Amino acid sequence: MFAIPWLKAGIFLISTISVLYLVYFALYLPQALRPARAWAKQAPRCRFAVLVAARNEQAVIGHLVETLQQQDYPKELYDVIVIPNNCTDDTAGVAQRAGALIMECAHPVRTKGDALKQIIDRLMAQNRYDAICVFDADNLVDPGFLSAMNDAWCAGVPAGQGYRDSKNPQDTTISACYSIYYWMVNRLFSHTRARVGLSAVVNGSGFMVSMDWLRRHDGWNTVTLTEDIEFTTQCILSGERVAWVPNAKTYDEQPLTFAQSWRQRCRWSVGLFQCLRVYGPRLITDKNCAHGQLHARLDQILFLFAPLLQVLYIFSFLFSGVLCVLQVHFSLAPYSDMLYQPLMSAAISFVGTVVLAVGVIILERKPLLAMGKGVLGYWLFIMSWIPINIYALYKPNLEWKAIPHTRSVRLEQMSKSK
Repeated sequence: MFAIPWLKAGIFLISTISVLYLVYFALYLPQALRPARAWAKQAPRCRFAVLVAARNEQAVIGHLVETLQQQDYPKELYDVIVIPNNCTDDTAGVAQRAGALIMECAHPVRTKGDALKQIIDRLMAQNRYDAICVFDADNLVDPGFLSAMNDAWCAGVPAGQGYRDSKNPQDTTISACYSIYYWMVNRLFSHTRARVGLSAVVNGSGFMVSMDWLRRHDGWNTVTLTEDIEFTTQCILSGERVAWVPNAKTYDEQPLTFAQSWRQRCRWSVGLFQCLRVYGPRLITDKNCAHGQLHARLDQILFLFAPLLQVLYIFSFLFSGVLCVLQVHFSLAPYSDMLYQPLMSAAISFVGTVVLAVGVIILERKPLLAMGKGVLGYWLFIMSWIPINIYALYKPNLEWKAIPHTRSVRLEQMSKSK
């Protein structure tokens, strides 16, 4: 059959790309064993605007504001500002009674990025703050967060990402898998990239941006559903990097059910595809990008390509199935069990994800036995991203939808449960 050579060529090409992709990221793994950079301790100087965009979050926002009010940082140097948008509950009232300032959006808001843009534009005009910190309404924040970000800001950092932890890692298998995922992003991406001078990734919450950076780039301007990844890309294109500030810790509420997870990760995948369409060509070809940033741009374009690589895996699987049905023998050249089987065997990939999950849990000093259901379920969690990415390609105009948060706990309660 005339299609057989094309099927073989497709399998070979996809497998080669996948191997090279995995090898690239594996090169950074030794950096995960090295300690993070310690930022020199500085006296409190940075004036922070702490921003929280919130939509129907009355169940959890009070405890977030409470932890922000209890920061080990001079009260006169920061304001907690809640941005209620599209709310049908008492989010604004709960936040205000907890001590937050309320700033309403003057124009309709579709995404978190829309809310941030409107408020940041107003804050820049006031000229009262040196930097912003952004949190989600379901977060709890470590008392030392602002002090750690002040240290980074005093060192000249234009943007910094803190350590994103979980406040409910043991609630369900899904929340456990999410927790492992964020620990991996912390250790295997932001930590390793910082070790070699590349950019950490802004991870949705618990990050800082200097007002100087915002003024130089005309404020906050994101257009995708993943404003965090988009902002990271903008930093890299401008020749700057997001610093890794692991002592600035945030505890995030993770989804409890697969349905909630599906909805959230669909939004993430759509946003990644949007970022790839908007910024991919510039990352590859823009001659106006800062000189000497080729490695950083390559690293980011490979990060944005991750969903497409998972979709390509499905094509490779289908091509292999067709050849097996036709009883056509094929092999990669050169054929290698050590190379071929890890990519095509579900059993080997399961073992690989388990080993990686266990390694990260140990490195992050988390309770291994208590995270057993997450370790065993993590392979399915990762594999479920394949249909999510296919769906995201099919539904590129997916709208942002809120995920209800109900894990209303205080920081001291969570500490006692560990």
